[in-house]
Amino acid sequence: MPEAVLVTRPEPGAEETGRHLAALGWEPVLAPALHLAPRPLAPPAGVQALLLTSRAAARAVRPGALPPSLPVLAVGEATAAEARHSGFVKAEAAAGDAAALAQLAAARLNPEAGPLLLAVGEGYGLEVALALRQRGFRVQRRVAYAAAPAPTLPDRARKALTDGRVVAALFFSPRSAHCAISLFHEAGLAETAASVMALALSPRVAAALQAAPTPLAWRAVQVADRPDQDSLLQLLGPRLAKR
Repeated sequence: MPEAVLVTRPEPGAEETGRHLAALGWEPVLAPALHLAPRPLAPPAGVQALLLTSRAAARAVRPGALPPSLPVLAVGEATAAEARHSGFVKAEAAAGDAAALAQLAAARLNPEAGPLLLAVGEGYGLEVALALRQRGFRVQRRVAYAAAPAPTLPDRARKALTDGRVVAALFFSPRSAHCAISLFHEAGLAETAASVMALALSPRVAAALQAAPTPLAWRAVQVADRPDQDSLLQLLGPRLAKR
C-alpha cells in the first residue's frame, strides 16, 4: 500500500505537519506550493485590537511595535497560539475561517473604540475587512507577508509521485491548491493524481481542487469537518489502521 502523503502548505507549517504525519506512521513528502516572505509592517497608532488571518501573519507581527497587552483576535486556535508564543498576552480564537473572525470581532469589539489592525498576507483579508467595515468598524488592513508560487515540485515529491507511493495530498488554502495543480501539470505528473486522495481544509479549498483542468483528476476529494489541521489529519488516521 502507498504510504507517502504530500504536504503542500508553505514553510514553516509544512515541517510541523510532516512531524504529525510521521507520528501517525505516514511518510511525509514536503512540497510547499507557496513560499512566504515577511514584509515590513508599520502599525498605525491607536488601534484597539489586532486581527490575524493566519499563522504566517502572527509570526510576522511581533510585540514591540505593538503593546503585548493589545487584544488579539485570530482566525483559529493555531493562529492564536502563535500570537501567544510571540508574546501577545490576550489572543482569542475564532472558529477557523474569515467569516468567523469577522463575527468574533463584531461581538467582542466596539466600532467607536478605535480602528482595527488587520494583518494579512498580500492579496488576503479583503473579505474580513469588508464585513467589518459594513458593521461600522474602521479597519487598517496591512500586508505582513507575501506568498509567491513555488517554481517547481521538489525532486523527492516528483519521485514519490512517479513511483506511485503517494496515497494522499494535504491542501490548506485555495491559492496553494491552485499552485500545486499548476506544479503537477508543469512536471508532467497530472495523471498521477488519479491515485491520490486530495484532502482539503475547507469547502473553498475543495472547490479549487475540483476545478483542476484535465487531465488532472483526483482519486477523491475529502473535506475536513473543521478548518484545522487536526481535523484534516483525521481524514487519514494512523497508517497501520489502513492495512
